[in-house]
Amino acid sequence: MLISRNLFRIMVFGLLCISNSLAQSAEKTPALTAMDLLIIDMQWFLSYTSGTNEEVRINEFNLKRGYVNIKKAINEQFSGRITTDITVDKEGDGEGDVEIRLKYLYLNYHLPDLGFLHQPYLEIGLVHLPWIDFEQYINPYRVQGNMFLERNRIVGSGDYGLLFAALLGGEMDKHYQSTVNKNFPGKYGSVAFGIFNGGGYHALEKNENKTLQGRLTLRPLPAFLPGLQVSVHGAYGKGNIPQSPLWQYASGYLSWEHPQITLTAAYYRGAGNYEGSAIRDTVSYKALNQNGFSVFGDWRLFRSKISLFGRFDHFTQIYPDHDLIGRRRITGIAYHFIKGSKIIIDVDKKSYSNKGKAGSQIFEIAIELKY
Repeated sequence: MLISRNLFRIMVFGLLCISNSLAQSAEKTPALTAMDLLIIDMQWFLSYTSGTNEEVRINEFNLKRGYVNIKKAINEQFSGRITTDITVDKEGDGEGDVEIRLKYLYLNYHLPDLGFLHQPYLEIGLVHLPWIDFEQYINPYRVQGNMFLERNRIVGSGDYGLLFAALLGGEMDKHYQSTVNKNFPGKYGSVAFGIFNGGGYHALEKNENKTLQGRLTLRPLPAFLPGLQVSVHGAYGKGNIPQSPLWQYASGYLSWEHPQITLTAAYYRGAGNYEGSAIRDTVSYKALNQNGFSVFGDWRLFRSKISLFGRFDHFTQIYPDHDLIGRRRITGIAYHFIKGSKIIIDVDKKSYSNKGKAGSQIFEIAIELKY
């Protein structure tokens, strides 16, 4: 109860500060700037897949995902965003229908610099979560599939709640941002943390628990190895079912980015997940302990628009009587064209240590359109 009360007080204080800023902004009529423009952009993942997934044959063209982003500045401090998530319903009465749901819907409040914290901001509503948003700007192949932890259903990309984020110590120079990565360009890293429902943007809240999630990224040698970053991130809370099993994890992530090469390595250890997956003992639901690692590489061939990429995931779930080990190997080639759009050809193979559990092997041709 003490933690809940303190969190409530913090949230009330933050909302009062924002309300005061809104009142002050309402008294002013600032001149129109570029921030006042309405921005609409779109991102589509379309694919053809063939192969076997857990002994089920697949041979289909598919809409994997579609996002429509609508952003509008209110004034110099406040802006809003709505992102629709368009996909194919794969279960229930609407199976096969194209459905639309919200992925993000939030108010963004841009704060003044706070000492070492550069360009800090708050997101309030249906917001980004601290980790997946960051990782997807380093590994640009979301069109192929989810990132390591999201694919293993440990943590999602968006949820209802409150997020604070900032860059550390200013920004990297324009050359780095234009040739390597313009996202999260903190000179010494970046930080993000917040409090959330826990079940993700696609789920109802099924318990009273709120989860804490955070990320700290450091860029230790911005002058000598500007592309090197070290990140730690984690979560603490309960899984999103009425029984509220434990959900907590800690993970480390090492990344190096270069105009032609990107390399990453991740290690994870935790218990449970945001969905509340657990096994039932005599009196309660117990979350499974888990661990794993993932490595990823992307090589842009000779400064061309073609790149080779690959990923290897190793994920272990520890049951009372056995360990279930899953291994995923992804290899592919990509052709990059306008504004981050790309065409990829890849093979995604997953296998398990248990002989009785079927894996998958999928061949895919996919296109990501951004405009």
